[in-house]
Amino acid sequence: MKLLKALAISLITLLSFNATAAETYPSKPIKLIVPFPPGGATDIIARVVAQRLSIDIGQTVVAENRAGAAGVIGSDLAAHSAPDGYTIVMTTSSTHSIGPLLNPGIPYSPTKDFTPIIYLASSPQVLIVPLSAPYKTVQELIDFAKKNPGKLNYSSAGNGGIPHLSAARFAAAAGIQLTHVPYKGTALAIPDLMAGRIDLMFDSMSSGSPHVMDGKVRALAVTSPIPSPVLPAVPPIIQTVPGYESLTWFGVFGPAGMPKPIVEKLNKALNQTLKDPAVLAQLQKLGFDAGGGTPEDCAEKMAKDTAAWKKVIEDAHITIDQ
Repeated sequence: MKLLKALAISLITLLSFNATAAETYPSKPIKLIVPFPPGGATDIIARVVAQRLSIDIGQTVVAENRAGAAGVIGSDLAAHSAPDGYTIVMTTSSTHSIGPLLNPGIPYSPTKDFTPIIYLASSPQVLIVPLSAPYKTVQELIDFAKKNPGKLNYSSAGNGGIPHLSAARFAAAAGIQLTHVPYKGTALAIPDLMAGRIDLMFDSMSSGSPHVMDGKVRALAVTSPIPSPVLPAVPPIIQTVPGYESLTWFGVFGPAGMPKPIVEKLNKALNQTLKDPAVLAQLQKLGFDAGGGTPEDCAEKMAKDTAAWKKVIEDAHITIDQ
């Protein structure tokens, strides 16, 4: 009887604490961890959203880059932070769908160690090559690779990220051999691509398209099933390689165990952020399709994306070392 009474008192105290915390939340700045280096798609969307979210949530939101291991370091840091709503993280297909499938040693579970808050957006990638490349279409690239097996290389922002997986999937679907050269971030890979030291690269629309528009690299195709409004003249890969598609999703998660009222406050504010015309215009300009919805919608999006990539990985026999 005494034990039940003690448990009841503990539960009431916890509920009271959570309710009080939710009422005063947020009372200090919120840290939004970006688990990738500056300049990439995740960093760009995080800063667009953080700026407006600061207004909608009524407190400063600071985007903080904690890069390393294809997003694992920053994501793991967020997973082991206090679940009080003051540390949240930008999640992606790389950190919460693909990475755990390719690397069983990842120190966190996307489903057990995080609280979904909102699905933010999705975006295709663009296949870019140096201006000096002898191929000007996807078919010419495939033909060149088949005539020169193993000669072409491709860069990525790191092992296990979606640019890596998109390229590996492309190689498998097209029946060609490509050598993977991982970099520590997109910004470091682009100069080598421009110089011709890298033969091709799958880059996010937000970071790759400006180089295309500036005439510094050549875009061969996009990974969406239809052309992107950012690069409307660039055809989808699926026109040459049937069935090919690769979209990156972006979300905001917190550590596991966040009080529901705080999750609801963040979700409401982020949905408001995504409805702001200025934010929508920025996202569209950068090649993002805005998301939104409930935390449950976010969890469902992650589950579906994980299942789709699992099939791709198994069918194409893709490993993290490719």
